[in-house]
Amino acid sequence: MSSTGTGWAQLRQQARSLESQTETLFHTYSQFASVPNIPAKSSEDERSTESKLQDLLEKESQDFSDCPQRETLTAQLSRLLDSEATLTASALKQNNLSRHKEILQEHRRELSRLKSQIQDARNRANLLSNVRSDIDAYHSNNPEAAEADYMLGERSRIDNSHNMADSVLSQAYAVNESFGLQRETLLSINRRITGAAAQVPGLNSLIGRISAKKRRDGIIMGSFIALCFLAFLYFS
Repeated sequence: MSSTGTGWAQLRQQARSLESQTETLFHTYSQFASVPNIPAKSSEDERSTESKLQDLLEKESQDFSDCPQRETLTAQLSRLLDSEATLTASALKQNNLSRHKEILQEHRRELSRLKSQIQDARNRANLLSNVRSDIDAYHSNNPEAAEADYMLGERSRIDNSHNMADSVLSQAYAVNESFGLQRETLLSINRRITGAAAQVPGLNSLIGRISAKKRRDGIIMGSFIALCFLAFLYFS
């Protein structure tokens, strides 16, 4: 492999390594915007992560012998590509260089978005904190107003309890009405069956015999159970 090819491979390896490092820092930095109670001022870890991202994305290295930042790496790759004469290799490397530039721009936009998101979250938290402080100070200086707010809060809770009770009663009335409708439906069905049975000759007597047989079987079964129970008591 030529010295130019070796230099290109080394620079591309460094570029991919820095891109991976940037992604890792993005993951860490994005977590500062999702904390439940974001602090009013940025923490040391947040400032350190943001500084590392800015060094990678927004600054050029002044010392090429050291690990160069991504803008410097892109410039070095571009100069190295301009010095090559092979058209086929240059076309492929040109695509690689363009992709590194695109990723760099995407990461810069992502850094700007995350910074705005964290700042917006911190502004909202500070605003809520200031509002709570103002309310607490107002209540401290106006005990009558604090008492009135307390009474209003109690009334609101009582009203909510009443609304819940009304809702439960409404459901109970609806269930009771549904039971009444079902009872009327069953009575109507019973009347229809009775009317139909009266119109069929001999059906009533058949139903009567079936009912008498059921009563007789019930009496026999009850007598047998009573006899067994008495025998059990006698022999025990």
